[in-house]
Amino acid sequence: MTPWKVMIVDDHPLMRRGIGQLLSFDTAFDVVSEASNGNEAIALAHKKPVDLILLDLNMKGMSGLDTLIMLRNEAIDACIVILTVSDNHADIKTLIDAGADGYLLKDTEPDELVALLKNALTGGKAYSDVVTDFLSNNGTNDTIFSSLTDREKQILQEVAKGYSNRVIAELLFISESTVKVHMKSLLRKLQVKSRTAATVLYLQTLGY
Repeated sequence: MTPWKVMIVDDHPLMRRGIGQLLSFDTAFDVVSEASNGNEAIALAHKKPVDLILLDLNMKGMSGLDTLIMLRNEAIDACIVILTVSDNHADIKTLIDAGADGYLLKDTEPDELVALLKNALTGGKAYSDVVTDFLSNNGTNDTIFSSLTDREKQILQEVAKGYSNRVIAELLFISESTVKVHMKSLLRKLQVKSRTAATVLYLQTLGY
């Protein structure tokens, strides 16, 4: 069997080296590239396609979320698994909604991590136990947000962070006028009159 090609994206060199060494012990994996930030990861993904991208959430510069969104928007079809220290429910839901194929905590046992990555690469998912528990209890319920398009959900997630239309446009690489059109549509679908009211509804679904 041809090994799965892997890219590791993390701004900590020791973490990249540690994960790389762990995967090198299994012939099913071949770590072919590393990136220390989102911009580098996106460039490498185009230059040297891989099967699996292990993506840190909290990085300097472009965040893991923004990197994930960019990779998906640019039709990078690799399996993308978030590897992070954050077990925050909002982070879990946001990253999975944005298209992550897995969400693993960095304290996952090495053997379990390898097994979960193989599961994700063969059509399954890679979730730590705390993530699985959250999704089974909260994350998969139908909500009033089911009528929103993927782009509208992306914009609402950024609105909930307090970002302006201009900043959201820059993050998603679309025009500010396009953001305004999507905002008007999502407010209508949620039956609210302001971005503040939309944010309150969104945070309520996350348990806040």
